[in-house]
Amino acid sequence: MMKLEKSDQTTLSDLELASRIAARDIAAVRLVTGRNNQRLYRTACSILKDRSEAEEAVQDGYMKAFNAIKTFVGTSSLSTWLTRIVVNEALDRRRRAQRRSRMLNQESVVVMEEYREKLMAGSASQSPEMALMRRQIAKLLEAAIARLPDTFRSVFVLREIEGLSVEDTAEALQIPGETVKTRLFRARRRLQKELDPELCGALSETFPFAGADCEAMTERVLTKFCRAAKTI
Repeated sequence: MMKLEKSDQTTLSDLELASRIAARDIAAVRLVTGRNNQRLYRTACSILKDRSEAEEAVQDGYMKAFNAIKTFVGTSSLSTWLTRIVVNEALDRRRRAQRRSRMLNQESVVVMEEYREKLMAGSASQSPEMALMRRQIAKLLEAAIARLPDTFRSVFVLREIEGLSVEDTAEALQIPGETVKTRLFRARRRLQKELDPELCGALSETFPFAGADCEAMTERVLTKFCRAAKTI
């Protein structure tokens, strides 16, 4: 098994990282998950609107990606490739949930929850008044984003919160670039009707998944990865 040195972390290409993961390099898995956990979680949550389901979708998406890592050829970034897999996993989960709801003749109700206490992670240096204000702003933003139609919300999260390019967003969601632009424009217009433009500065604080959350996700994925490796 190859060993990922600390100096390699900023120099290895996506193809080299993929090759190391294919060789069952745990350090490479840790590096890749640490880099992508928050983006993938935010993406899954934009589709599923449920924290637990989103975390499960990310973990299963990682395992599917790592099992198929030899098919990664580098035509897109590794991050975009992973995002596309997690998008498909989240969409499959949502479709299954909708089918179950129809079978039970119940209306599917999805609620965004359990984010509030994590919103200000890493902001201990702020004054209590400022922290309260930013929590209130982030809460307003989350609620407004949650009310966006599903197709608009995923585009908005990837473009505005995660900062993906139009091209990477289109590839991740498997839609044309022009569709990305149109949906983003419409999402912005809807939000502008509800929110003062000054609130947009708080976007980066919505849907956090860092620190302990990120590390816990990596450890869960590594456990599954190691178990799978033992069966090979």
